[in-house]
Amino acid sequence: MNDDIWTSDDGTTRDGTTERGTTDDRTEDADRTTGEDRTPDEKRYRVLAVPERGRLRLLDRETYEPVVTAAEGHDTSVEDLRPGYLVDADLDWSSADPTVRSVSVARPTLYAFADGIEPVFEAARETWADARAAGDGMNSRVTRNTDNEVNGVLYVFADDGVGGTFEAFRDGTRPVEPLVDRVNDQQGSAPREVFVLRPANEQFVVVTIALRKGGQFADTLRETYDCPRPPESVE
Repeated sequence: MNDDIWTSDDGTTRDGTTERGTTDDRTEDADRTTGEDRTPDEKRYRVLAVPERGRLRLLDRETYEPVVTAAEGHDTSVEDLRPGYLVDADLDWSSADPTVRSVSVARPTLYAFADGIEPVFEAARETWADARAAGDGMNSRVTRNTDNEVNGVLYVFADDGVGGTFEAFRDGTRPVEPLVDRVNDQQGSAPREVFVLRPANEQFVVVTIALRKGGQFADTLRETYDCPRPPESVE
């Protein structure tokens, strides 16, 4: 993997956004295709949050629309789902807040969100400084470990100073999905750990994708920014 793989010759970043940070309609999404094990009534969703017991905030992978389920009345257990999980679910829309008829985990990626972080790691600061120097609202680069091996990719996005960009990533109105999809396109589909970080007293947001779930890079980010890994029953 080279440092410049995230930008194509036409100036479009490999995450499906232009260098100015707008979405390109040509983005391909391997996870949107219907899986062989999915029933006709199931759709693929990303679990964005579990704000309270039984209630889920999901992102519809076909429409990129957030969905908030009811807190109770599900036909199956949702207690083991974690933010970031890619799931196939059948929702019952007969009431105002949908309930879950069935759900299965397709890929146990983990998402973590941290606001007001300190310190900001050097690679993120440098990437944002390069974006500002170029007059751009976003930038990206791969990250490497001490052996110069690629262990992740990070993106920086301009924020409005009051957390608007950070909150948009967290609630799904600005999906992280194209960034994760591009990593999977390059590296093969696998569970990852995704960190959305808003530095204190700065006007940018960092999205970092650790290539290896449970790897040293992900562990370091969790320890540095107090994002403990949730207990999981799915591997």
